[in-house]
Formats: sequence, C-alpha cells, structure tokens
Amino acid sequence: MDTLNVRPARYDEPGVASIIAAHFELMRATSPEESCHVMPADALAADGAELRAAELGGSVVGIGALKEIAPQHGEVKSMHTLAAARGHGAARAILKSLMDHARAAGMTRLSLETGSTEEFIAARQLYASEGFEDCPPFGSYIEDPLSTFMTRTL
Repeated sequence: MDTLNVRPARYDEPGVASIIAAHFELMRATSPEESCHVMPADALAADGAELRAAELGGSVVGIGALKEIAPQHGEVKSMHTLAAARGHGAARAILKSLMDHARAAGMTRLSLETGSTEEFIAARQLYASEGFEDCPPFGSYIEDPLSTFMTRTL
C-alpha cells in the first residue's frame, strides 16, 4: 500500500495547481456566486495562505490552505481531495497538518466555512470529528443558508 505524505506546497506546482483549479470550478458549479467563498490560487497566495498537499503513490491527491484572518485566528480554506483518492485519510492528514502549523504559528483558534447542503456532509463530519463546532459567521462572512460556519480552539 502506498504511503500518504503531507507536505508544504507551492501554488504553482502542476499537481497542486490542477487540484486548486478543479476545486474552484466545482465550488462555483455547486453554489451561487453570492454564496460561494472559494478563492483562486492567486488570491490564496496573495493573502499569504499556507498551503499543504497530500501525496499518495507519488501523486498529489489533495490540498488545503490556512490563512491568518486575525491575530491568533486562522481560517481553513480550499480543502479538496480528488474523488479517486477519497477514503484514504488525505483530508484528515491535511487538516491535522494545517492545525499543527497553526499552533506553531501561535494561532489559538481555527475557523472555516463550508457548504450546508448534502454534498458537504462528509466535510462537515470530518471537521466535527476533529473538534470543530458550528458557530456564527466570522470575519467578513454573513449568515447564508448555503453556508455552515465552524470553529475550534487549538
């Protein structure tokens, strides 16, 4: 069995860039623009978001980013695992790597926004299993029936 490896990544890596682009397209296709908070790679990079990639069998199969939104408060962004690689623990490993990075950077809280519809059940379950709880909108987000907001202390 191939070993799963999570590592810091660059936005311009071919495997990484293609997953970010696929994630962006999927999120835009499943949510109306006013309810879709996905960021393209250049915007994530411009915001200084720390990026992680999961590799399985030498190929990038998932990504996730961490963006500082306030002193000691980070936001998990752009979590995406390729459909063919789901069920191998890539998303959990990426999330744990982002949480470790947040702690090392002095963050004491992580928050995220994800979808509230059926397509996002697995994501919400993953976040809840790692200690994230529902919360009101944070930062510049506003209440939206298509969004679920979650947070946890580190």
